[in-house]
Amino acid sequence: MRRASLLLEFSRPFTLVAPALGFVSGAATAYGAVPRESWHPHLIVYPLIGALMAAVLNAGNNALNQIYDLEIDRVNKPKRPLPSERLSLRDAWVFTWLTYGIALVLAWLVAPKGRHECFWLVFLAVICTYIYSVPPLRTKKRGIWANVTIAIPRGVLLKVAGWSSVKTIVGLEPWYIGAIFGLFLLGASTTKDFADMEGDARGGCRTLPIIYGVRQAAWMISPSFVLPFLMISVGAWAGILTGHFALLQLLAVVMTAYGIYVCYLMLRRPEDLAVEENHVSWAHMYRMMFVAQIGFALAYLF
Repeated sequence: MRRASLLLEFSRPFTLVAPALGFVSGAATAYGAVPRESWHPHLIVYPLIGALMAAVLNAGNNALNQIYDLEIDRVNKPKRPLPSERLSLRDAWVFTWLTYGIALVLAWLVAPKGRHECFWLVFLAVICTYIYSVPPLRTKKRGIWANVTIAIPRGVLLKVAGWSSVKTIVGLEPWYIGAIFGLFLLGASTTKDFADMEGDARGGCRTLPIIYGVRQAAWMISPSFVLPFLMISVGAWAGILTGHFALLQLLAVVMTAYGIYVCYLMLRRPEDLAVEENHVSWAHMYRMMFVAQIGFALAYLF
């Protein structure tokens, strides 16, 4: 029980909710998109398998990242299981390979009408998580490329994978929705980097705050909190998004206003981003994801 509790802590359970919700939201949008799917038990089974897969995959990604960030976490996160030596490196590797393996198996099981689109999307996501953390590519050390290799799997591919559990991914709509979330994470993912600057610098990770400074980096990522959500309104007007028109417009207004508020929190005192261990903008980034995921699901279900 002690080891299980330690591995749960190692997986960073708070971060597992967003990908599971993102997968289910993607499935809901696919169900409600024109033409609407007729009822079938697989409309419940595949999204639930996929939600579990997304959470397990994210746990594996968190584990892999912590293994290669061990020296950095000794500075930034010394109380975590690996730097505190409560968890051995061997156990960390076993957990990592096990979770990645389980995630790929679960992704293969998500196969409506025999299509294995979900598996190949997840396979691409695994590659992205690998090159983000593992040398020699280790894009975490390469400025904006770190953001790109976060945004693609956790934004674009996650939404499209959720869609694939109900409908084929061939077509513009699922990728347009994925692009909205990908562009959001392209900038918003930097919110976690401000408080980690000391350890990242020692570990040779040239994140945006290290390259450009706190103030300039905050301004650089601000558009990602606003512009992607304007795409919701544009997509609805253009007929790309086939959910409930009024609800999509409402979602666009709510998310744009929320994004402007978060920008205000970041830009009024940018120096606080590098002082507070978890600046409020980091928490709002997750909340914005939750609101947007639920909003999309509701807009398509109704």
